[in-house]
Amino acid sequence: MSGRTLADISTGPDWLLYLVVALFAVISLTLLLGRGSWLIAGYNTAPEEEKQRYDPKRLCRVTGGGMAVLTVLLAVMAAFQDTLPAEFAGVFAGAAVLVSVGIVILCNTVCRRR
Repeated sequence: MSGRTLADISTGPDWLLYLVVALFAVISLTLLLGRGSWLIAGYNTAPEEEKQRYDPKRLCRVTGGGMAVLTVLLAVMAAFQDTLPAEFAGVFAGAAVLVSVGIVILCNTVCRRR
């Protein structure tokens, strides 16, 4: 451990991080409500035949849940950047990758119409 905190390695103003957290929260809430399928890359550009294979509300909710997890992690980083060790940035990156893989797997299994 180097003894450095997230605040020591961050660049840019704090308000920008809080703005990103707020934006992520709005997007997460929109998706969790089952709306905003146009925000999901790949789904909004898919042909109609491909879209018919997925349940759009479930797809939105799964994606919104993943976004909510990332939003909470980012909010924790923003709120506790003066106390969290700098290594937490790596934890966040790893969690973001795992959540993204989880979203892709769930979207291709649970969200498909039967």
